[in-house]
Amino acid sequence: MTTYRNEWKYCCTEKELLNIEERTKGVLVPDTHAADGKYAVHSLYFDDLFDSCARDTEMGVGLRYKYRIRYYGDTPDLIRLERKEKKWGRCRKFSCVISVQQFEQIMSGQIEEVFWNTDNQVLRRFCTDIWKRGFRPRVIIDYERTAYVEEISNVRVTLDTNIEASDDVAHFLDGNYISTPILETGKHVLEVKFDYILPAYVKKLVYVQTLQQTSFSKYHIGLRKVQG
Repeated sequence: MTTYRNEWKYCCTEKELLNIEERTKGVLVPDTHAADGKYAVHSLYFDDLFDSCARDTEMGVGLRYKYRIRYYGDTPDLIRLERKEKKWGRCRKFSCVISVQQFEQIMSGQIEEVFWNTDNQVLRRFCTDIWKRGFRPRVIIDYERTAYVEEISNVRVTLDTNIEASDDVAHFLDGNYISTPILETGKHVLEVKFDYILPAYVKKLVYVQTLQQTSFSKYHIGLRKVQG
């Protein structure tokens, strides 16, 4: 069973992020996804007619979930559907690989085709939520990620920069869209993810006196940005 994990988030300046990375990279191991230290993350978020997922985040609802379709790098060679659940500040994620054909069927509203031609429960649950709640694509979120891991304690430290949003959801896979930064210049996001207890030495690596933990949501901020 997928367990809930802690996910601490911080908004930080360029200088703070560089200082944290300088300390972290000498102790933790770079993520295997990052061939040259960084990798691009592209996510397409879904919400219902009332943008309930965004509103739940804004209001701090304790039990909530959202869906996104994601790929890494410059080309969508591997596309994943993810359901991310939050329970009183802790998170867990369920995911599955989908084909380009399934993605196109989802985007064109052919949900019955997708549902009846898969046995995957994550994908079937997504289809059911589309029927029940009217989920549809809302916003694209792009950013560059540098990640470090501590495998023994299952700790993951990520540094996300150049976070941008676009409402041109039809061009998600081909990348032919214009995106807008969602944070002011020089602002970035640090995330620290762990199961139960964050090792003291890792906490020391990412500690900056001026940083305060936040409930920052790329989806929520990005959606509001494109909505003006």
